[in-house]
Amino acid sequence: MFEKQQKKSYTDLLGKTNRIVEGTTITGDIVSQADFRLDGNLIGNFNSKGRLVIGPAGSVTGDIKCNTADIEGKFNGKIEVTEILNIKSKASIKGEVIVGKLAVEPGADFSATCVMLEATSGKTTKATTVTNESGSGQKNA
Repeated sequence: MFEKQQKKSYTDLLGKTNRIVEGTTITGDIVSQADFRLDGNLIGNFNSKGRLVIGPAGSVTGDIKCNTADIEGKFNGKIEVTEILNIKSKASIKGEVIVGKLAVEPGADFSATCVMLEATSGKTTKATTVTNESGSGQKNA
């Protein structure tokens, strides 16, 4: 008669996206198993096994850990992305980046230290990248 509700697996959550809309500010940490779109502001940490999308009006001040991420807004802090981080042309990234693969569109403000994970050996390769607002930059390996 009374059955315990079982936690949904990540595969049950595929195709479902949490959303914080523009004009909303959250102060605190967010933990999510599903994909997440942030068009508002987060002051705190974000942790997910899915994808994070920070829209053009969105901003995060804090640490992020996720599987994949697309950033079009502002980020300031430390971000760890196990697979691919896509930084759009209007994005502003400041802080520390640890990533499997990195794609930066021309015009993005990318001022961060970057550590790229090697997929085959699990080792890290550190590269310090400083990029100005026009998207041109220098890379030191």
